[in-house]
Amino acid sequence: MTSLSSLWQPFTLGRIELPHRLALAPMTRNRANPDGTPGDLAAEYYSQRASLGLLITEGTQPSEDGQGYPATPGIYTPQHVAGWTKVADAVHEKGGHLFIQLMHVGRISHPDHTPHHRQPVAPSAISAEQDMFTVEGSKKTPVPRELSTSEIQDVIGEFRHAAASAIAAGADGVEIHAANGYLLHQFLAPNANHRTDEYGGSIENRARFVIEVARAVAEEIGADRTGIRISPAFPLGGLDEGDAEAVRAQYRYLVGELAKLNLVYLHVHHIGDDELLTSFREAWPTAVLVVRYGRERDGITADVDAGLADIAPLGRFALSNPDIVERLRTDAPFNDLDLATLYTGGANGYTDYPTLTHT
Repeated sequence: MTSLSSLWQPFTLGRIELPHRLALAPMTRNRANPDGTPGDLAAEYYSQRASLGLLITEGTQPSEDGQGYPATPGIYTPQHVAGWTKVADAVHEKGGHLFIQLMHVGRISHPDHTPHHRQPVAPSAISAEQDMFTVEGSKKTPVPRELSTSEIQDVIGEFRHAAASAIAAGADGVEIHAANGYLLHQFLAPNANHRTDEYGGSIENRARFVIEVARAVAEEIGADRTGIRISPAFPLGGLDEGDAEAVRAQYRYLVGELAKLNLVYLHVHHIGDDELLTSFREAWPTAVLVVRYGRERDGITADVDAGLADIAPLGRFALSNPDIVERLRTDAPFNDLDLATLYTGGANGYTDYPTLTHT
């Protein structure tokens, strides 16, 4: 039997007590209702995975401008709050804890996908040049509209409101998505941010928006209910953050400033600079979550064993195995992931993966 003993130690994360060191990583599933309210199956999907302890939801837009893909959920209207309340209640009933990930996609959007059908917004009017599936077929992401300085303050307010709405829905906290090529990450990347005001140019200026969002959310709901996700050097969404030294300089500054806010966790989507990851671990005063791109089953425990992480979030393994915790404890085989049903809607490939007791 594979030894994963370090994963089974309990852990205190802010206001919640976790039974082990596993968690559900955020994964887009494209199954919300047309108005952005979580669909009827969302409560079942998340509650099926409640044994993971900490469940970080799919990216959830804080505003109409924040939506990038079809059928993604929001957390900014009373209807959204009501929908997420059902999810939170179902997760809590099974003993789990729910953090809603706040994701503003910025330029990774298309007017066909948003409620208002307007041009996407971004730090600068530079297209991501990414292919995006729409109802009319594949289209390139358009040139976005540059946010004015005052509009940046409005977006910070949207994050604040979304965080308050998440707590009103019964969520245990939120995760700010500052990774994977989306709006906050775009401000960090020199090839997407050509601003000449206080939000562009220097390392400090490019980090300013991320820090201000984190500060606003922490002020609104408490730092002990606010996590943040970063992905240094991850070239998603057409971003290029420069060479290794440029990335290290940018993120050491950013993480150092965020550390002063005493947020409940730092979630790192890691692609290989272990020296940088070690510096995060040394600078960060609370929990560190690490998920590695392409990590296999025998690598799940590696970062916890090495002291680089406190919690190991699981993505595709948890998606296809609702009882992933039991499978790991008993060294049972995993279900295969059905890539064809990731984003197709309905129960197929969402809530119908078998458990060990229903195979």
